[in-house]
Amino acid sequence: MVALFAAALAATAAERPMVDWVIPALATNQPQTPEQAEEGRKSGRKLPPPEVLQPSLDAALPPYQPRKEKLVATFHGGASDVLSVLVQQWFEKFRTYHPEVQLSISPPYAGSLGAAELVKEKLDFVFVSRELRPDDIKDFRAKFGYGPLSIPVCGGSYRTFGALDAVAFFVNRDNPIEKLSFDQIDAIYSSTHLRGGKTALKWGDVGLGGDWADKPIKAWGIKPWNGFEEFVRQRVLSAGGKRGEWRDDISFEKLVFPMAKRVADDRYAIAYSGIAYLDQGVRVLPLAADAGDAPQAATYENVALATYPLSTLRPQQGRAAGGARSRHLHPAARRAVPDQPNPARTVALP
Repeated sequence: MVALFAAALAATAAERPMVDWVIPALATNQPQTPEQAEEGRKSGRKLPPPEVLQPSLDAALPPYQPRKEKLVATFHGGASDVLSVLVQQWFEKFRTYHPEVQLSISPPYAGSLGAAELVKEKLDFVFVSRELRPDDIKDFRAKFGYGPLSIPVCGGSYRTFGALDAVAFFVNRDNPIEKLSFDQIDAIYSSTHLRGGKTALKWGDVGLGGDWADKPIKAWGIKPWNGFEEFVRQRVLSAGGKRGEWRDDISFEKLVFPMAKRVADDRYAIAYSGIAYLDQGVRVLPLAADAGDAPQAATYENVALATYPLSTLRPQQGRAAGGARSRHLHPAARRAVPDQPNPARTVALP
């Protein structure tokens, strides 16, 4: 009897039924006005109100130990408008340990400008709120002979508009599919198939049967180049050091705002966007990054713990060569960044 009960528990854990949480769609967000964008470049965006739930600090994080010797240095950097206020707070705290280390950022606040200024050697570092453009990295390598040092320093928000929200894949509410793997997303969206699969054109190609098996997959995406599409491209379509490419027949929108409505209006559609843009009735799918992984839903808890595979992480970029930090980083700069950043431990949700 005990053996039978244990076997039943194991079977339940291996393939648990999925639960659909039906919640109201979020309010529709509007693009920034030119005036708002200009204010962000000058002063940075204000920090958003915090979520009601807040993740606790990882108990395994070691306490910061300032060096006993005196450090004197001056570094100037750039930041995106989303991160500028937060970065200033970090600098203020660091100065309590090392008052003679001068760290500063100044407007215009834009991560894209900062990446370009690194190449011109006008900045020592830049805090960016998106993945670097391929041209940014190419120009950096051409200038210095190595890639930029990228260090995860914080996570994005869960669903806060304009604050680096997590990315979700979603389908029409009539669609019975319960989960997707990165391999399946690659089969739907990619022309390069670096994950080893083949093109999925019908819903039967990703596991649906019955009346859905021969129905076409209508894939929506965000037109390159865009921070959302670059994030998905790097996380899902790219593999083995090679850059994934989108299928030519994907329906692209220039901006992220219409994506949820496109899917809500089309029974056979699929799309992705930040969670903050889910302003229509759609089904958000649990995702599995690797074969054998349990699918993770885009819940607040999973995003806070970074177990949801499309949680966002925001890096600090610098001119030191990755893998050779002790030779290229000033001692004061080494004190300001972690030696071995752990993405699961650097997530902070507004």
